Amino acid sequence: MHTQHFNLAFLGFGNVGRALAELLLRKQTAMQRQLSITFAVTGIATGRHGIAVNRQGIDLQSALDLIKAGQPLASLSTTAVSDIPEFIRACGADALFETIPVNYESGQPAVDYIRQALGQGMHVATANKGPVVHAYRELSALAAKQKRKFYFESAVMDGAPVFGLFRETLPLAHIRAFRGVLNSTTNLILTRMEGGDSFAQAVAYAQSIGIAETDPSGDVDGWDAAIKVCALANVMMGADLKPAQVERTGISGITLEDVQQARQEGLRWKLVCEAVREENQVRARVAPQKVGVESPLYGVMGTTSIVQIESDVLGKLSLIEEDPGPHTTAYGLLADFLNAVRA
Repeated sequence: MHTQHFNLAFLGFGNVGRALAELLLRKQTAMQRQLSITFAVTGIATGRHGIAVNRQGIDLQSALDLIKAGQPLASLSTTAVSDIPEFIRACGADALFETIPVNYESGQPAVDYIRQALGQGMHVATANKGPVVHAYRELSALAAKQKRKFYFESAVMDGAPVFGLFRETLPLAHIRAFRGVLNSTTNLILTRMEGGDSFAQAVAYAQSIGIAETDPSGDVDGWDAAIKVCALANVMMGADLKPAQVERTGISGITLEDVQQARQEGLRWKLVCEAVREENQVRARVAPQKVGVESPLYGVMGTTSIVQIESDVLGKLSLIEEDPGPHTTAYGLLADFLNAVRA
């Protein structure tokens, strides 16, 4: 088999970006032996450690070591670059991994960066929900025009192949609805409350292990879940939903007494995400619901996520992901790259 070589660039090098770098190093030999694919990293752009561009290849382990030591990446760079658009122009990459923070309201500036990268002939793999919600059709059309791929497996369920499952293995399937638990932070909080924690104690625990942000409102108020619902509905159901159009109720009103009462009834509280096709439109909702043992959502505890997809061809199909984290999100990005270049 003829060996293909690709230059790669990282836009964002936080927990997920670094986990992807480590995964690439770990899978490098297998990638070459099994897929006849080799790579070099020609650009890394970070929020706090500067930008490095070297078209001859950046030593990925050295980059990881510098970040761990709190040092800038300038010593690895052969080209001075002042901003991200210049970085995208200068890095000479065949594929871009985009992992900058999400903007729920507009998807920017990630949408512009991805548009530029696709326009320059790069494949793009993103873990960012914003561009999928706000510019899925535009970016997918641009990618097709450029004969490139815009993939985003890690935008929902941390790399579990929900989008790939729909795109590659369900041809002509008509998705009628989906239902699931898509926000691992709120699921962990509700699980902790079943164990006796108050809401505040459960949030504090989630923050202490790095699952919840210092400001947890994006999770507990349902915004993260709402944007994931939009991403799934827009891609799988042909909707054009924005987060503000999702009927949304968070979990901050759920008390320890509510959780204990539900358990006495044989039920559990879950922040349920759902979308249903109604005639010519898709209605979406995020809200706490009590579920019973007959529901596949009942046994999904801690940071585990689930989505149950209802179609006209297979009935109900469930995908469950346990123990998500930067390592699983990183794998989604790697899979997107490999699927893009092998397509």
